[in-house]
Amino acid sequence: KSCQKPVDKYIEYDPVIILINAVLCKAQAYRHILFNTKINIHGKLCIFCLLCEAYIRWLQLQDSSRNTDPDDLIRYAKEWDFYRMFGIASLEQTSFFIGIFITLWWMTPEMLKTKSDFILLLKALLLSTYGKLLLIPAVIWEHDYTPLCLAFIKVFVLISNSQAIRVTLNLNRILPWFAIFFGLILENGVVCLFQKMGWDV
Repeated sequence: KSCQKPVDKYIEYDPVIILINAVLCKAQAYRHILFNTKINIHGKLCIFCLLCEAYIRWLQLQDSSRNTDPDDLIRYAKEWDFYRMFGIASLEQTSFFIGIFITLWWMTPEMLKTKSDFILLLKALLLSTYGKLLLIPAVIWEHDYTPLCLAFIKVFVLISNSQAIRVTLNLNRILPWFAIFFGLILENGVVCLFQKMGWDV
């Protein structure tokens, strides 16, 4: 119904080819994954991505306060900073999604009428954050360009989010980016709030 074609061509494709097309942000691949597969890893993927993001932040926090004292390694393992970073990353992602939902509900209320519409969009957004898994190789292959890699990963995740919104609600290209922009404003507002509270984010 959405793609105006008699059959989804990806039904005959190998999962690896579908994954490559999804990484290339092809709308039809996203449509196939969201509507014609029974993937149920949204929650696990979200938790894993948040753990990756929290680890990156925690690592940067530890780099800024590095101590060569061997006894500090024991204290290092017992610190609660990692859990705090996980909580902050979770709140930021939640505020980002809330910003997107508010914008889309305000701009296109007919698209988000029922609870199932909201759930489908949430699942699409959670799946489209898979780009955060690239944080793992960015940490493993640590080099001078890590901040640039992290910026590219953020842009890739935002492009994936845009495609997920576009495919789920069958919208044009402009409205998803507007929703993402508002989500980023809300997320940055949360970051500013934490910084005013004196937390390292």
